[in-house]
Amino acid sequence: MAAPSPTDHKSPKLLGRLSLPEFRFVGDALRAETVGGVLLLVAAIAALLWANIPAISESYSSVGSFHIGPAALGLDLSLQHWAADGLLAVFFFVAGIELKRELVAGDLRDARAAALPVIAALCGMVAPAVVYVIVNVLGNGSTDGWAVPTATDIAFALAVLAVIGTSLPSALRAFLLTLAVVDDLFAILIIAVFFTSDIDFLALGGAFVGLALFWFLLRREVHGWYVYVPLALVIWGLMYNSGVHATIAGVAMGLMLRCTRREGERQSPGEHIEHLVRPLSAGLAVPLFALFSAGVSLSDKAIAQVFTRPEALGVVLGLVIGKAVGIFGGTWLAARFTKAELNEDLAWPDVLAVASLAGIGFTVSLLIGELAFADDAVLTSEVKAAVLIGSLIAAVIACVMLKLRNSKYRALTEAEERDDDHDGIPDIYEEHNPEYHRRMARIYEDRAAEHRRRAEEAAAAALRTAAGSTAEGDRPA
Repeated sequence: MAAPSPTDHKSPKLLGRLSLPEFRFVGDALRAETVGGVLLLVAAIAALLWANIPAISESYSSVGSFHIGPAALGLDLSLQHWAADGLLAVFFFVAGIELKRELVAGDLRDARAAALPVIAALCGMVAPAVVYVIVNVLGNGSTDGWAVPTATDIAFALAVLAVIGTSLPSALRAFLLTLAVVDDLFAILIIAVFFTSDIDFLALGGAFVGLALFWFLLRREVHGWYVYVPLALVIWGLMYNSGVHATIAGVAMGLMLRCTRREGERQSPGEHIEHLVRPLSAGLAVPLFALFSAGVSLSDKAIAQVFTRPEALGVVLGLVIGKAVGIFGGTWLAARFTKAELNEDLAWPDVLAVASLAGIGFTVSLLIGELAFADDAVLTSEVKAAVLIGSLIAAVIACVMLKLRNSKYRALTEAEERDDDHDGIPDIYEEHNPEYHRRMARIYEDRAAEHRRRAEEAAAAALRTAAGSTAEGDRPA
C-alpha cells in the first residue's frame, strides 16, 4: 500500500494531510475521547440495566429524583438535575476550550480550511431538524423536539470505533473531531437561544460581572485554582438562577482561556487546564449524566412507541438519515462549489461512513430532549429511547461501511505513523528533509553491514559442518 499522498496546501484539497502539530493534537485528543467514550458506553449500559431489571428498576427513578443542595440559593436540585446542569457544565467547559483552540490554533483559524467542517456541521444539523419537523407535521406531533437529533457525540462515536477495532486515517479523524467541535458550538447556541424562557436579569447581570472578573484575572495572569474554582461556582450558580441554562457558563469560561503558545511554552494555559479537567469531564461528569439520563424503559411497548410516536420517530430518522445526508451533502457541496478535490487516498463512501457515524447523538441529544419536553415525563422517556435506538442504528450502519474499508484504513494509518528512524516524527512528514534521508541511509548501511557479518558467520558455520561431515565419512569402520 502506498503512503498517503502529500497534500499541496496551496491547492484546494478536501480531507488532505494534516500538519504535524495538528496530527499530534488530533491523536492525543481522540485517544482521550476514546477512553471517555468507553466509560460513557459502560454508564449507558448500566443505566439501561438499572432501569429495566424489575427487582431494582424502581430505585432508579427514586435515586435520580433525590434532592440535595442549598434551597436558600435556589439550588435544591435532584441528582438527575445536578448531573444535567452541574456536571455537564464541566463537559461544556472543556468543549469551550476545544472550540477556542480550534479558532486560534487549529483548522478553524483559516477561513478556507474551516469552510468544510462548518458547512458539513451546519448541514448536518439542519437536515436532521428538517427531517424531524417533516415527520411531526405529517404525523401531527410536537415540533418542540426539532433540535434533539442535531447533536453528535464524539466520545460515543470513538467508543464505537474502539469496540469494532477500526482506526481511521488522520484526515477522517480530524474531520470528525472538528465537525464535533463545530457541532457543539451550534448546540450551545441552540440551548442558549431556544431553551431560555424566563430570565432573572439581576442574576444574569451578576453572572456577567463574574465572567468579567474571570476574564480580568486571566488577562492579569493570576494563578491558583483556589481563585478560579470558587469564582466559577459562583458564576455557575448565578447563571443557573438567571434562567439561562447553566452549561453556558462553562462554555463562556472555556472560551476565555488563552490557547496560543508563547515562546518557551510547551502548552498554552488553555491546553494545560484542558489536560487537567478532561479526565474529570470524561471520567466522571459525562458518565454520571449518562447514568441518570439514559435509564429508559425498553419494553416491547416502549420500543413500539419509538417507531409509532411521531416525536420519537422523528428523532430516529433525524439521527440515522438526516445526519448522514446532511453531512455528506454538505461535504459534497463544499467540493462542488469550491472545486476542491477529495484526497486521492480516500473515496466518497468514506465520507458517507463518517457522516453516518456522526448520527450517534447521545449526551447533548439527551440533554436537549429533557429541555424540549420538560413538562411531559412520558414523552421525555420516549424521546430518550429514540435517541438510544437511533444512535444504535447509526452506529451499526457506520460500522458495516467502515469495516468494508478497514484494510485500506489500516494501511493508511500504518503509513502515517511509521517512524523507521525513531526520531519521534512520522517518516511521511520528513520526505523533503535531507537529514532524514541521511539518517535512513546510515540505518540501512548499518543493517546491510550486520547482514553481511551474519552471512559470513553462516557461511563459515556451513563450511565447518561440511568439513566435519567429510571427516566423519573418511574415518575407518
